[in-house]
Amino acid sequence: MAHNHAHADTKHMSEKNIKIAFFLNLCFTVFEVIGGFFTNSLAILSDALHDLGDSFSLGLAWYFSRIAEKKPSPEFSYGFKRFTLLAALINGLILLSGSFYVLSRAVPRILNPEHSNAKGMFFFALAGIVVNGLAVWRLKNGKTMNERMVTWHLLEDVLGWVAILIVSIVMLFRDIHILDPILSILITLYILWNVIKNLKKTLMLFLQGVPESVRIEEVEQKMMDIDAIKDVHDTHLWSLDGEHHILTTHIMLDNKASRQEIFEIKCKARKILDKLGVQHATIETEYESENCSLK
Repeated sequence: MAHNHAHADTKHMSEKNIKIAFFLNLCFTVFEVIGGFFTNSLAILSDALHDLGDSFSLGLAWYFSRIAEKKPSPEFSYGFKRFTLLAALINGLILLSGSFYVLSRAVPRILNPEHSNAKGMFFFALAGIVVNGLAVWRLKNGKTMNERMVTWHLLEDVLGWVAILIVSIVMLFRDIHILDPILSILITLYILWNVIKNLKKTLMLFLQGVPESVRIEEVEQKMMDIDAIKDVHDTHLWSLDGEHHILTTHIMLDNKASRQEIFEIKCKARKILDKLGVQHATIETEYESENCSLK
């Protein structure tokens, strides 16, 4: 029961954090549009457009995180937790698109730098760092792929505003406008590398790949350490959302194993699996004398 309460609190906090990040981002997007026109800064206007996409992504993440809390149904017997993976996948694709858009705007500006209101950029950058930094802080300990992908959305914004802050400070003293697109390109490439890495993990989970935190060989070896288990085979391991893992396996027992012994062996196996992060396990038992076609 204590575990269930703790897990429920974690899920509630996850949804709350994404909700707060969504409203922070949406409100600040409006603020950015005003600031972009006020300072004549293409960097701020581009970031406003990117933040609009972020707001859509955050809203999507919030919506799917609520769907994930629904109880299993006849159509979705495992529940709806995999919907958070769908949100993470969509968010990753949006972030990739936004990054390529920033690159497409930044590269031409290296050849044709434009003048901007450096003082206005400075104050808007400070506000951007505070607002987006607060959102990142709310989500930094998120465990689901959904929260991680959203965190990268917001971290990209923080780094973007840091770049604008640095550029604005330099431009207050020297008219070097080319620094803006150069920093934007470097930051975008850094974010792209991390997003691609997280997208790879998301796709692995989406395609029912084995989660990184658990290895099939380790599971089978630990189960073989249980007395009376002669063999472990046909083990399959996947994850619903990167946090809730599913496993099915066959264990071969001594021909003399009684019903009570089988029950005790299964209990020991489930305790081992629980420590390895497997929340849902299906264990099929067989005797040595049986001929399993899946062995």
